[in-house]
Amino acid sequence: MQHFIWNIDPVLLHLGPLQVRWYGLLFVSSFFLGLYILQKIFKHENKNPDILDNLLIYILIGTVIGARLMHCIAYNPEYYLAHPLEILQIWKGGLASHGGLLGVLIALYLFTKRYNLSYVWLMSRLAIPGALAATFIRIGNFFNSEILGIPTDKPWGVIFERVDMVPRHPVQLYEAFAYFILFVLLMILYRILKPETTTRLLAGLFFAYVFIARFFLEYLKEHQAEYTSSLPLSTGQMLSIPFIILGVVWTVWAIKSSKRLTK
Repeated sequence: MQHFIWNIDPVLLHLGPLQVRWYGLLFVSSFFLGLYILQKIFKHENKNPDILDNLLIYILIGTVIGARLMHCIAYNPEYYLAHPLEILQIWKGGLASHGGLLGVLIALYLFTKRYNLSYVWLMSRLAIPGALAATFIRIGNFFNSEILGIPTDKPWGVIFERVDMVPRHPVQLYEAFAYFILFVLLMILYRILKPETTTRLLAGLFFAYVFIARFFLEYLKEHQAEYTSSLPLSTGQMLSIPFIILGVVWTVWAIKSSKRLTK
C-alpha cells in the first residue's frame, strides 16, 4: 500500500544565523488573525479596541511561559530538574498546550484587572480565536513532524520520513480539523445567541469540546512522557480531565441559567 510521505523541512527560511520555522510562522499568524477577530468583536459590542495590542502581548507572554513550564514539569521533569537552565531555552522546542492555556487564563485575569473588564466576558469572546489558534498550532506540529500518531495500515496513514518510515495516524491534522470545527461552531453561536448567553456559554463549551477531543485523540498518539508508558492514561489525558470537568459543569450551568432567563 502506498502511503503519503511527509518530509518537508520545518525551517521555512534561513536568514543568516536566524531561522524562520513553519511552526513559528503559524503560531504568530494565529495570534494576529485572532487579534483581527477580536477587533471586530470589540467594535461590534462597543468596547475599546485600542487595548487589544496590549492584550496580545499579555496572551503571548502567558502562552509561552505557561506552555514551557508545563512541558518541563509534566513531560520531562527529571531532565529539567537536572538541567534547570535549559528551561529557558525555548528555541530548542517543548511547549505543552495545557500549560499554554493556564498561562493565558492567568494573563487574562491580570489584563481584566488592569482594564476593568469582565473576566468571563473576555474569556468567552477569546474562545473564538482561541479555537483557531489551536488549529494553526497543530498544523505547525505537523510541519515539525512532532506529536506523532501510532502506526496504522489505513490508506491515509502518513510516513514522517524525518522520523522513521512507519505509516502513522496524522493525529496532528485530526486535532486541527476538530478545533477548526469548534471555531466555526463558536462563530455561528456568537452570531445567533444573545450577548448574555454568549458570555455564559462559549468559554465552557470551548473547554469541554477541546479537551474531550484531546482526550480521545490521545489514544492515537505515541506517549510523549516516558513515565506514563505503563499507565492507562497518557500525560495529555490526565491533564485534560480537570478541563473537561470544568467545561462540562460550566456548559450545563450556562444552559440552565439561560433557560431560567427566558422563562
